[in-house]
Amino acid sequence: MMPDKENPDVKVKEKTPGKTTKDMWILRLYVAGQTPKAITAFTNLKKICEEQLDGKYSIEVIDLLENPHLANEYQIVALPTLIRKLPVPVRKIIGDLSDTERVLIGLDLLEAN
Repeated sequence: MMPDKENPDVKVKEKTPGKTTKDMWILRLYVAGQTPKAITAFTNLKKICEEQLDGKYSIEVIDLLENPHLANEYQIVALPTLIRKLPVPVRKIIGDLSDTERVLIGLDLLEAN
């Protein structure tokens, strides 16, 4: 893992090179250590991104045990929490992301029925 250029407290876990910023989905997954829920959330998120976003995404994993002050920016109160920074508007999804349909609706990749 390497530090994020705009915020050295953020470690970049997964980044897909070669895409322009305007096409990119920027996702942040807030966790508290490498708990089973955190690992499940990352695995589920990675799978959804690979299937739905055609390589146009970056995932940043923010461990709030290491950097608790980063929870303030998006008012993180439960973990794991996924924040979609781009495209706007910002979206927030709480949980291990195992309900794929709920995640797709939350990310605005699927319309709710």
